Amino acid sequence: MKALIVEDDATGAQLLRHVIQPYATVDIAQNGRVAIEKFCAALESGEPFDLICLDIMMPEVNGQVVLRHIREYEQENQVSDADAAKVIMISALDDSGNILNAFQVGCEAYLTKPIDTKKLIGQLEELGLIKDK
Repeated sequence: MKALIVEDDATGAQLLRHVIQPYATVDIAQNGRVAIEKFCAALESGEPFDLICLDIMMPEVNGQVVLRHIREYEQENQVSDADAAKVIMISALDDSGNILNAFQVGCEAYLTKPIDTKKLIGQLEELGLIKDK
């Protein structure tokens, strides 16, 4: 599995890397603009990301906008739903508006901070990205 962590907080990014790295090759983007660039480059190279953990509140481009760009780019490049990146929104924002918007744009899951590592691993299992141990 290939994963992209999009998180502007270095400590949060390293925590996510620590949890996901046993299951995936992990790349990190510190802001939304870099995330879009890395996502597009990976798809164009034929080595797309399987998983994207995406923070909402970030500098330059927020996570909701990044998610919209990702889904539009996949559509433009005829990526099937089965092959599309699985996106887990990760945010301190737990209001229904942000959660609903994220699912409408196309995330598969939404976890609130602070991240519960067991919930994250459970979500990866539920999405079929890792097998239950």
